Amino acid sequence: MIALFLLLLDTVAPVQQRRAAFETTPVWADEFNINGLPDTAKWNYDTGGSGWGNHELQYYTGRGGNAVVENGVLKITARREEKNGNRYTSARMVTKGKGDFLYGRFEIRAKLPQGKGTWPAIWMLPTDWEYGPWPNSGEIDIMEHVGYAPDTVHVSTHSAAYYFKINTQKTARQRVEGAMTGFHLYRVDWTPDAIRGYIDDRLVFESLNEQKTFREWPFDKRFHLLLNVAVGGDWGGAQGIDENIFPATMEADYVRVYKMITK
Repeated sequence: MIALFLLLLDTVAPVQQRRAAFETTPVWADEFNINGLPDTAKWNYDTGGSGWGNHELQYYTGRGGNAVVENGVLKITARREEKNGNRYTSARMVTKGKGDFLYGRFEIRAKLPQGKGTWPAIWMLPTDWEYGPWPNSGEIDIMEHVGYAPDTVHVSTHSAAYYFKINTQKTARQRVEGAMTGFHLYRVDWTPDAIRGYIDDRLVFESLNEQKTFREWPFDKRFHLLLNVAVGGDWGGAQGIDENIFPATMEADYVRVYKMITK
């Protein structure tokens, strides 16, 4: 096995898997080829310093000091600086309202920040929250990494029945050599039947639709993408923060979304 699956659904009866393919030309993409601020036609920002539900320590801004495109690469940078009572600043970029999707292939080629206390994520949240507040409407984590566990990448899904606060989440972790020193491809294939996670095109995670209720599978509504670097928090700060690592930057070479074709 190339991944350690932390939850095995071997008691679930298999469901009929429909064949799915994906178009070869992206339906939405950002190649980050223009220097300056990220493309406002594709990205919004979540801003503020409320802790974001995880006791995080950063204040998210929408300024170039925390998110900028340089030499074909998006850079999201966490900095050690005071902002509205927070000790750090960073950015949380979102495609909500500018890139909302129901099913598809999602590819992000990225290099992760180094240092204890960093918590970068490439993930998806529901656009309309039709099943109610988190975790009812779901969450898809394409890539999560905490700096105190270098080169260990996590892929997960969360729902009302399966989420981390009750220790039932569907998740896998994978060792990715050089995750913080080089670029790797993080991918999710999302279909009506399953969510499958890949790293460098190797399958590392699978969550199947059990055909029950939204509590198990809220993944039949629109979701949007998020890219961010958090500082500290319940998970990212569990072993403290190295104050000498800042600025700490996650880089993205591209983000591409491909439409699903059902066969």
